[in-house]
Amino acid sequence: MTGTFDEDLFLKGLEKRKATLGADYVTANLAAADDFTRPFQEAMTAWCWGFGWGDEVIDAKTRSMMNLSMIGALGKMHEWELHCKGALANGVTRDELRAIIHVIGIYCGVPQALECFRAARRVLDAQDAAG
Repeated sequence: MTGTFDEDLFLKGLEKRKATLGADYVTANLAAADDFTRPFQEAMTAWCWGFGWGDEVIDAKTRSMMNLSMIGALGKMHEWELHCKGALANGVTRDELRAIIHVIGIYCGVPQALECFRAARRVLDAQDAAG
């Protein structure tokens, strides 16, 4: 790590990131980082995952639900799909996922809810195919 962040915060973030997004995904993502993108990957892992997700006041399931709502509101569908997978890993049920998308539709519009349903369908279909 470049020294921009505390090594302990980075390692804590790495643990949280792997627990939510999957160790294989995170390892591949970090391995693909180069001199240009590595500082951001390190900072994001330390700040978002170490500082943000490392705070135990809010449990991982609730954080995942909050993330889906916020990312859905922003319309960042690649990230939404990734966090949808993580939310299921953190215990969010299909019924809760549907309810989250309903709220996104109410506050962000029907087209955005439809995008979330499409992304969720891809995630759920992949999960069903994996067993």
